[in-house]
Parts: sequence; structure tokens; C-alpha cells
Amino acid sequence: MTSAEFHAEMIDAMRAHARYAHPVEACGLLAVDRAGKVRFVYALTNTADSEVRFVIDPVEHFGALRHAERQGWDIGGVFHSHPAGLAVPSPIDIAEAGDPTWLQVIVGEDGVAAFRFRGRRSERLRLSVASPT
Repeated sequence: MTSAEFHAEMIDAMRAHARYAHPVEACGLLAVDRAGKVRFVYALTNTADSEVRFVIDPVEHFGALRHAERQGWDIGGVFHSHPAGLAVPSPIDIAEAGDPTWLQVIVGEDGVAAFRFRGRRSERLRLSVASPT
């Protein structure tokens, strides 16, 4: 996959969550369907309460997982913000990344960007914004 498609409302939701959480990093999960298309954005709590790292609240994580499963989706990605930085992966982001198949989205002062992290490397994906269907 070299691209990631989002509905405009999903991008707006991630940006709004980043504004709400400021000055700490916002975070959340992304639900995907069997084809890998992003279907839902879960804005969750950063229990690390940090400006440079995030830890998703485990109870909220489980709730998102249960909701996604009821819809026939999987959790296939994560998003977080860089409250005082750009939408590029930090060394902490890459070092603490989990599943290499997950979509990684960063909301920065300069916009929103999507990546895949493989080992100690990141691959930027083309992010496209679609109209609702």
C-alpha cells in the first residue's frame, strides 16, 4: 500500500482531537475493513499525559476493539499528534511503533500525514481525502 484514503470528516476529527488534547499528544485508533479501507476514527485518551509520547488508555482501546469487531472491522492503525512539531515521525514514534502492518497517522502543525513503520524506517504514504459515500 502506497496510499491511505480518509473521508474529510475523519481528518477533521483527528485535527479536532489534537486541538482538544493540546498541549499533550492526542491519540486514537483507526478501524479498517477487510480491504484495508479506513472506516472509523476513535479519539482516545493519552494516559502518558505527555507532549512527546502517547499511551492509549487500555479500557478505551478494548472498547474501540469491541465496537470495530461488531461492525466487521479490525483495528488497523493509530494516530497521534505532535502538538509543537511537524507531521513527521520522531525517533520515539519509530522506536515505539507496534504492528508494522498498521497505518500510522501523525497530526502536526503543518498538516496530517500517513506512514508505515518497518523496523527503524518509515515510509510516507500518499494521503487522499474522499467524499462520503
